[in-house]
Amino acid sequence: MFFIVVLIVGARVLPLEMQKRVINDAIALQNVEKLFLYCGIYLLSITLAGALKIAINYIQSIIGERVMFAMRQQLYEHILTLPLSFFRKTQPGMVVSALMSELSAAGTFAGMAFASPLTNILSLLAFAIYLMWLHTSLALLTLVIYPAVSFILPFLQRKANRANKSRVDITRSASNQIAESVSGIAEIQVHAAYQQEDKKFRYYNEKLKKVRIRWSLLKFGIKTTNNYFVSLGPFLVLLYGGYLIMHGQLGLGAMVAFLSAQEKLYDPWKELIDFYQVYQDASIRYKRTMEYFDHQPEFLLEAPPVESIDDRASVEVTGLSFQTEEGKYLLRDVSFRLKPGEHMALVGFSGSGKSTLIQCIAKMYQYSKGTIMLGGKNLADISKNSLVEKMGYISQRPFIFTGSVKDNLLYADLAVREVAGDEQLAEPELDRMILALQQAGLYADVMRFGLDTIVGSDQIDIINAVINIRPNFRKTFAVQLEPYVEFYKSTDYLYHSSLIGNIIFGVAVPNGLGVEQLSKHKDFTTFLKQTGLLEPLESLGERIISETLALIGDLEDPDLLAEKSPIPTESLERTRKILARSKDKKITETDKNFLLTIALEFTPAIHTMVGLPMALRESILEGRKKFPAWAEEFFPGEFKFYNKDSYIHNQSLLNNIFMGKAKQGMPHAQEKINKAIIQLLIEEDVLEYVVYLGMQFQVGSVGDRLSGGQKQKLAIARVLLKNSSLVIMDEATSALDNASQARIQRLIDTRWRDKRTVIAVMHRLDGIDSFDKIGVMKAGRLLEVGSYQELIDKKGVFHELLFGR
Repeated sequence: MFFIVVLIVGARVLPLEMQKRVINDAIALQNVEKLFLYCGIYLLSITLAGALKIAINYIQSIIGERVMFAMRQQLYEHILTLPLSFFRKTQPGMVVSALMSELSAAGTFAGMAFASPLTNILSLLAFAIYLMWLHTSLALLTLVIYPAVSFILPFLQRKANRANKSRVDITRSASNQIAESVSGIAEIQVHAAYQQEDKKFRYYNEKLKKVRIRWSLLKFGIKTTNNYFVSLGPFLVLLYGGYLIMHGQLGLGAMVAFLSAQEKLYDPWKELIDFYQVYQDASIRYKRTMEYFDHQPEFLLEAPPVESIDDRASVEVTGLSFQTEEGKYLLRDVSFRLKPGEHMALVGFSGSGKSTLIQCIAKMYQYSKGTIMLGGKNLADISKNSLVEKMGYISQRPFIFTGSVKDNLLYADLAVREVAGDEQLAEPELDRMILALQQAGLYADVMRFGLDTIVGSDQIDIINAVINIRPNFRKTFAVQLEPYVEFYKSTDYLYHSSLIGNIIFGVAVPNGLGVEQLSKHKDFTTFLKQTGLLEPLESLGERIISETLALIGDLEDPDLLAEKSPIPTESLERTRKILARSKDKKITETDKNFLLTIALEFTPAIHTMVGLPMALRESILEGRKKFPAWAEEFFPGEFKFYNKDSYIHNQSLLNNIFMGKAKQGMPHAQEKINKAIIQLLIEEDVLEYVVYLGMQFQVGSVGDRLSGGQKQKLAIARVLLKNSSLVIMDEATSALDNASQARIQRLIDTRWRDKRTVIAVMHRLDGIDSFDKIGVMKAGRLLEVGSYQELIDKKGVFHELLFGR
């Protein structure tokens, strides 16, 4: 970089000398050879300067991006270790804004920090020396402007800095408000609290508008002041330089060089001013960001391996107290002891300190007084990395990360391997993952995800297996599952498929024709007319929109009934206009296409607002027979038709096994279907592969494609796979139904008995009698500890909690 800077300074000054020589030595003496020589050197200099400028910018970008990457990465690593209390007071939007926006200015400055000041200061010095060499007094007069500007601009910049600080702070507050509103969007919408949230954001937005106007005005004021003073340079050169030329004290070439130098001086000076502003902006943002995150982790993250915990973890809590920053005690003098493999349930009213106690044991909060001994080691001396392998924690509201089921299942296990430095080792075997899913009760869901997968045409093995399963499935389970599955039969109307699905009796190949495309296609409408379907379908479309509008009417939330109609909610207003035109006999061709589309998407078993006319049903079955020949003539290869010997590539594995479709709204249908499918998948030796496909299911942003129960089961499976010796459960089954909760309780009572130490906060008291010990908490104190029978016989707080007074 230094070498390039020296070269570019020379390449900037050389054209000035060439301008002087062209005028004085070439033009004045009419020397063509020198004219070409000096012009050639001039061209070479400006070309070299441009190329070197590109090189500097490229190197600056590399430096800036490396620095920004390092800052973001190190700050992010630091943020992840901050106390949980910090995040209770900090909105996610603020963290995102700080990492992705505020640090960008510091990265930009880091890239410029060496080359920009060095290049421009050396350029100014080189221009000044050259001008002094041309004419000392004229050079001094033109250069006197810059010291004056150097005093005025910092004064304006200080004001701009204050405005910029306010802008950063207000932007951060606005980001927090946005993040809070987005996080609570369900509450906002259910209470229609749009105006309240709008007012909150308007307050920050108004403040941000005012401070940005002031900041922008000061920034433009700095630039305008700088431009004004710099523009005085040519004025002084013309005035004093013209006087010198008239008295023979300055040559014309030198005068041109002076004027050109004044223009050239502006570029490094402007870049220095821009650099100064970037520095000020970056400095403010960087300091504000670092001040905000200037907190230390509560716990030691790494420690020597000698402090590792025994595999069979005992827990001994003595005199434990926890006090908040505000001075409120959440725990007071809590003491108890668990032998390795013992199970303890914590019960008590809401706010009694149960969750706080187990979070202290899990090293999520730094307790104020007392000791916690795990496996004979003091928790205060145990690092997070040493604790991670021995402890599994399941929260009441588990967090599911964006990614696949498998990513979330392996999350805790991968953390253990990374801490141990073994992240390159093979992940747990599929059998272990399946066992964890089965024990947590998520196996059936994952298998269904796999059966709902659409596999590619290159998955030959699974495709052949499905084709082999199909006849066995029909033979063994067709009668049993007839109430739950609508099998594809060419002679039967399919009430759980759309009208277009019934006409085609197949599917469009990938990237094939959709319903809207078909309804607009003249050849297809001609086909419908020839088969006597066009007018009945248009009439059905008109009936659908009429009935839909009559039922939905002016409901505030049309989505409540929209699932019963093929009309999208966003098309309701268009539908009203079409219906009005239809009544006035002014319906257009576009309207007819829309009516046809709605009719073709109509599924009788789902869209129950209107019934399917018997005559239309019979006409569709007749049209189905003629469609393959028509499709082969007009759209060869665009459609694949249902055939018991071929695979339907853009339908799920389940539909391919059925050669049909599961009926909607049938209670217990999925359970019966699963039993039948599993048996056949085992026979074809593809069950594990289907489950593997299900584990690739993308759970969506923070798991929003999973139900609350599925999220909790996945969190339980995550800890089961980790195989920790100490398991802490904070109402870990609160989102599960009774059967699923009973499954987990059986798992604790049988497979975990004497093998894992368990501390569980219980939200229900049924099944609590199976725990070795029960701790009863109230107002942060552990009032009673003992077995179920001991506490019943004592007739104390637990007895009151269980039976009332």
